[in-house]
Amino acid sequence: MLGLGLSASLGSHAGASQSSVSDLLLAQRRTLRVGYQKSGSFNLLRHRGNFEKRLKALGVAVTWSEFTSGPPLLEALAAGSIDLGQTGDAPPVFAQAKGDSIVYIGQSDKSPDSVGILVPQNSSIRSIAQLKGKKVAFAKGSSAHYFIVRALATAKLSLKDVTPVYLQPPDARAAFERGAIDAWAIWDPFFAAAERDAKARLLINGKGLTPFREFYLADRKFANNNPDLIPVIIQELRALGNWAIANRQKSAEFLAEKTKVNVDILEVSERRRVGRYRTSNITAEAIAEQQQIADTFLAAGLIPKKIKVSDAVWRPRQQR
Repeated sequence: MLGLGLSASLGSHAGASQSSVSDLLLAQRRTLRVGYQKSGSFNLLRHRGNFEKRLKALGVAVTWSEFTSGPPLLEALAAGSIDLGQTGDAPPVFAQAKGDSIVYIGQSDKSPDSVGILVPQNSSIRSIAQLKGKKVAFAKGSSAHYFIVRALATAKLSLKDVTPVYLQPPDARAAFERGAIDAWAIWDPFFAAAERDAKARLLINGKGLTPFREFYLADRKFANNNPDLIPVIIQELRALGNWAIANRQKSAEFLAEKTKVNVDILEVSERRRVGRYRTSNITAEAIAEQQQIADTFLAAGLIPKKIKVSDAVWRPRQQR
């Protein structure tokens, strides 16, 4: 893990010459392991290259690992396979409830338009109430999990009133096209792709139901041992966001080239989820929203214990 053992090694060479210390630093080049999702900001950050250049100047190499959604990414973070990652709102709540040592280091703005419940165009389902008894697909533990809970509640329904089908986005898309599921709760760009290519009709989006923020999360030990890198990560995400907002077409074209997703789809999804490019430190508003998610999950029996989200917000030692 990044930075671990470096100070101890330097201490054991206290009598070494300055050149020897420099040689030691080079020999123990640090590595930051980042988990990303194909549709996430970190993928754009990865392909732009500025992030790696900035960290290289600080003596830090960056490696990248792709995940299909937030839950498996956070499992890797908890297992110590990566140091840093980005997910939607629900995965860190589930992770904290399990006792995983993860911390929030940053957040995006809201993008409730970029998540929706889709049904086939020829479906007779026209309201949330009509989902009762139907097969509804979503990625378990993902931001879509919270969204579907909130959406069902508007019709006084719960997950017990539907048949949940837990599928990762690619598998859910295939099931949707086969007619094996009745509805699908999903986020962009999978949302936009299904609307265009899978004969999907929007039943409801996240407006008024979920803030649908993205969060940047780190292993707690990593953050505590490398506090100087946290602001650098946030600065680079802000710089990326400023570029992406000012160059939405270029951003879509760039991602289309790198991800092989049609540029027309990405133009739609980039417009709907522009909030993800407005990065900031964790705010009191976002903490309150995450606490509402945690309390909702507790009431629904989806997490085993009450959690205090603010306990998982990383702060530099001088602010604790």
